[in-house]
Amino acid sequence: MKQIIVHCRDGVTQVALLEDRVLTEFYSERPAEKQLVGGVYKGKVVNVLPGMQAAFVDIGLEKNAFLYIDDLLPAHLDKIPSVKPSISDLVKPGQELLVQVAKEPFGTKGARITTHYSMPGRWIVYMPNADYVGVSRKIESEQERARLKEVAERMRESGEGIIIRTVAEGESLEALERDLNVMRSEWNSIVARFGTAPTPAVLFREPGVLERVVRDAFTDQVDELVIDDPLQGETLVRRVRAMSEELAGRIRIYKGSEPVQVAYRVREQLDKAMKRKVWLKNGGYLVVDRTEALTVIDVNTGKYTGTDDPEATVFTTNAEAADEIARLLRLRDIGGIVLVDFIDMTSDKHRAEVAARLEEAFKRDRTKAFAVGWTKLGLMEITRKKARESLDDSMLAVCTVCGGSGKVPVERAAFHRRKQNERR
Repeated sequence: MKQIIVHCRDGVTQVALLEDRVLTEFYSERPAEKQLVGGVYKGKVVNVLPGMQAAFVDIGLEKNAFLYIDDLLPAHLDKIPSVKPSISDLVKPGQELLVQVAKEPFGTKGARITTHYSMPGRWIVYMPNADYVGVSRKIESEQERARLKEVAERMRESGEGIIIRTVAEGESLEALERDLNVMRSEWNSIVARFGTAPTPAVLFREPGVLERVVRDAFTDQVDELVIDDPLQGETLVRRVRAMSEELAGRIRIYKGSEPVQVAYRVREQLDKAMKRKVWLKNGGYLVVDRTEALTVIDVNTGKYTGTDDPEATVFTTNAEAADEIARLLRLRDIGGIVLVDFIDMTSDKHRAEVAARLEEAFKRDRTKAFAVGWTKLGLMEITRKKARESLDDSMLAVCTVCGGSGKVPVERAAFHRRKQNERR
């Protein structure tokens, strides 16, 4: 059973995705916190760094955006180092560029931008200058994949790129054409505004969190969408009805006496998942530590004593941990490099099964994630695409007492320091 739970209050919109009543994704957005990823900007080159094959571009944000040469070259050239020119031959300081945000700013880093534009619709992703056709790997039927690829080839104009999304499986040519025409019209408007807009300027923003989730995640596999705001709920029904009468019938206005996030255990599950120590159902637990470079997760048996077979006990804990780790990465939207210290396993079969379990769980993640494999030290290496700030970054602040280390001086050290200060 899949559900989407929407809470609206005081201008804040929070969207939770549940699978069999287990929280798997959570998004929160205020009106002032517009998403940057996907936004299209008119920017001006501020600085070109040939040694880094990169340029800094002013797009109107607090920090200048970062443009790497791979995001500037035509798509068919960016993976061939031998043909890459110097970036200084491609852009100059003061030059105006049409760019799209690929990654949000993180810490001291500005946004990463690209000229490989993409416009996501309901059924397709439109790429105005990619000259490419692709079909989602999650569509498994070879016959359907071939049909959709043929449809995409018929629809696109010379030089355009189209990716058929998973939700397009079984859709008609007419539905896909309508989606393409909307995206193509939007792109043409962006290009027209580029010629007249001041520099820097925002030319296009992705819609709000609720519209994005409905567009990307409200599929035939979702049993219901529950929203606690009647006005927004009625508006949503009208929008979805234009897309699917059946899906519109699955939208329900919540009228319960307790808050919707309490009724569906959203807040309870979120609070537990955001902790450093996350308990597993069998009594084991995970310790999640995040650094600027990577995320490290340690797996422990904890209260779980298991059977008389120690190897079976370890495998059971590791297998459950694999499922929970995949859920946590998805829920907390943790990206980049992740290292997992599973409990040591002597059986190669068990190690392979844990890795396979991770890969299977990652198939449910709408963000690309991969179990790269075991390192020589026995750690599992994972990578997950990082495009926006994680829930940790958006919902948690650095502790003003410990400065984020999670530790404070022990009593005797603090006492000794006070004595030293008194002598000064």
